[in-house]
Amino acid sequence: MTDSALHTTEQSMPKIAIIGGGLTGLFTATLLERAFTGDNRNSVVPNIVIFEKSRSVGRLATRYRTDSATAKNWQWAFGAQFFTAKSADFQQFIKPWLQSDLLQPWCANVVDLTPSHDAVQTADTQKKEQWNSTQARYISTPKMTSWGRALADGLEHTSINFKTRVAPLSKEHSIEKNDTNNETQLFDEDGNSLGYFDWVICTAPNAQAVELMAHSGFSEQAKITEAQMQACYTLMLGWDESRILPASLNTQENCWDVAYVQDSIIDRIFIEHQKPAHDELLPSVTIHARNDWSEQHVDDDMETIKAQLLAAAKQALNWNAGSIPSQVDCHRWRYAATITNSNKAELGILVDNEKQWIVSGDWCGKGNIESCYQAAKQTVETIDNAL
Repeated sequence: MTDSALHTTEQSMPKIAIIGGGLTGLFTATLLERAFTGDNRNSVVPNIVIFEKSRSVGRLATRYRTDSATAKNWQWAFGAQFFTAKSADFQQFIKPWLQSDLLQPWCANVVDLTPSHDAVQTADTQKKEQWNSTQARYISTPKMTSWGRALADGLEHTSINFKTRVAPLSKEHSIEKNDTNNETQLFDEDGNSLGYFDWVICTAPNAQAVELMAHSGFSEQAKITEAQMQACYTLMLGWDESRILPASLNTQENCWDVAYVQDSIIDRIFIEHQKPAHDELLPSVTIHARNDWSEQHVDDDMETIKAQLLAAAKQALNWNAGSIPSQVDCHRWRYAATITNSNKAELGILVDNEKQWIVSGDWCGKGNIESCYQAAKQTVETIDNAL
């Protein structure tokens, strides 16, 4: 029996490829499994494969270092710091992980912080708000990566192929099975076949999706570039112990967890060791640069960027010779934030029904984690209706 015959024998088992093991990909696989194996289904079980180019899933990035003297960690959530759940269906979706305490609400004290241009004076901080349960912000514990791993571990009909970079799709890769169904053969970057699939779902950032679909004849190709994304640089700082923190981070009367920074290349400052279930951490602070500044300097030398952010951080936090951070690191996210227009409808997922290809991602919505869920939900509804 030929390969093409082998992959068409089991019509009852739709084979679905998901390109990208971020939250959109994991949410999609989770919802697909639930849709196909619910009480109202027959014995149809999907065969889902996630292809992830890196070594891990989730995209809720965490970086840590261990102090050899104390065996304690500095830890930085250097990607998304938190997420919200505004829709009823997403609130219902996250309930199991809230009940297990893997996800926890973060009731942070938030301030507006204006750096001082005087080396002697500290920055001006004004209370902005306290996040609460009315419109909660959630974090994953003990690390932001923990939720992605839990989602992956909960998949029963999905395999994940790590360190696998899918080659750009081609018109020749789509094979017509019959009048109502097609198959696509995927290849890796070395030209090796990854198999045949009834549906292919691309969840990569839109700039990468453009490259993957550029010569494929994807019917919605032009729309991929409608969403505009900006970069973000993240600075990570750590101190060896709490007593040597700068006064701006160690003053009880000005206690805060999150600072919105004014008149600076810095956008926000997050104090990691004050988050729920993070009290065992060594003092750790994550700083996000402004997206517009990051985009303007996206191709600059990383050491130059680090020096500029460190200077801005010193101005905001006002450390002295005795309170210099011992840990300094910097990361560039080339595709970090989706520019949204309140007067324009969200793009939504892009579907080529003839080829049975879907391009999806948070950038199809508001660019946040809830948008990952909504894109996954739309994808599952599209496939469910087609089948």
